[in-house]
Amino acid sequence: MELIQAEWENDREYMSIIEDLLENSELLKLDQITHHHYTTRLLHSLFVSYTSYKLAKSLDLDYVATARAGLLHDFFLEERDELQELGLGSHNSAHPKVALKNAKKITSINRKEKDIILKHMFLTTMRSGIPKYKESYLVSFVDKYCAMIEVSKPSRHWARNVYSLVQSKVSYTN
Repeated sequence: MELIQAEWENDREYMSIIEDLLENSELLKLDQITHHHYTTRLLHSLFVSYTSYKLAKSLDLDYVATARAGLLHDFFLEERDELQELGLGSHNSAHPKVALKNAKKITSINRKEKDIILKHMFLTTMRSGIPKYKESYLVSFVDKYCAMIEVSKPSRHWARNVYSLVQSKVSYTN
């Protein structure tokens, strides 16, 4: 994730698409919330946003809506139990609704961005319906991909260390 972070920070076109969002103090609060155990909700959202942006661009899709909605897809400050108290369903169905509500407070949201934000959890809940746009599917799949990378980071680090240790202890003789 560190490598892709350096990429997004140096991508002028990407930064011009999301810079107004990154100036918002409410959105920046996401950097104080641990997400997927080993990152912050803001870094996760940037990871999803930038990866989705790059893929959308290469596929000739709406990379602007993809980048912006990708950044806003998890724009909620509540913890899981607080979300459930809102009466909007499980965490998986509630947080996209809260994220959309928060996104609308800081910027205008078009139909495609709305669909991307609301439907990014469609694989785990069908209440919001099936995505209408290719960009919505893209962000949803990238979100799951990024989450798997984030959650497995300690395991991958541990496996590399074990492999290195084994390699250093094994002597090959002919």
